Amino acid sequence: MGSADAVRRPTPAARVLVVEDEATIRAAVEQALVDGGFVVGGRGHGVDLEQVLAGFRPDLVILDIMLPERDGFRLLEVVREHSDAAVILLTARDGADDRLRGLDGGADDYVIKPFLLAELVSRVRAVLRRRGRVPTAIQYGDLVIDEHSGTASRAGAVLDLTATELRLLGYLVEQRSRTVTKNQILTQVWGYDDYDPNIVEVHVSGLRRKLESRGPRIVHTVRGLGYKLGLPESDRPDSGLSR
Repeated sequence: MGSADAVRRPTPAARVLVVEDEATIRAAVEQALVDGGFVVGGRGHGVDLEQVLAGFRPDLVILDIMLPERDGFRLLEVVREHSDAAVILLTARDGADDRLRGLDGGADDYVIKPFLLAELVSRVRAVLRRRGRVPTAIQYGDLVIDEHSGTASRAGAVLDLTATELRLLGYLVEQRSRTVTKNQILTQVWGYDDYDPNIVEVHVSGLRRKLESRGPRIVHTVRGLGYKLGLPESDRPDSGLSR
């Protein structure tokens, strides 16, 4: 029981703080991060950022540069003074001077509006990975995804997955035991929510064939809702307790 439980227990989710004064953008970014498995906090300004950093203790802060009262460059200094959190700057200004000022000031990355939500979430993961805040390999039952090498294996055998199938599998593993909708998958894996949802069905079907060539089904359809990942009964930590 102990080893199976250790395999299935998720690592603590990274904490991301979004400081963005445009409510629609902030809400969209927060939802994309939540869907990506992060613990998320949001603020429309940075007036009380010192207190927020102390209370929320983020692993990464997304800062809009064009903020009222205290701009993102000033808030970058606040983060560096009061926290060891990583920082991604978010702005509509794409001048080289602004980018250099932010990076020279200690920002880890710089994203220019408009942007794809999937790209921003990917940048968040990349920054956290460089700082050692997220694992490069994720294990779920007999399935292992190594993001560093871009490979996945099941029962010790490497799976021949396309880049899209690998992203899809990685997202399902991050959301393990939670039902995700086709639109959530489209947003997180493809970066858009206006594709034909049938594309999800096609890729899930192909992914299932490859996974099931090495073991029982773990990608399940939740009728009318979407999909979720679930271990076979024999691999669950509570199996065999009656023995």
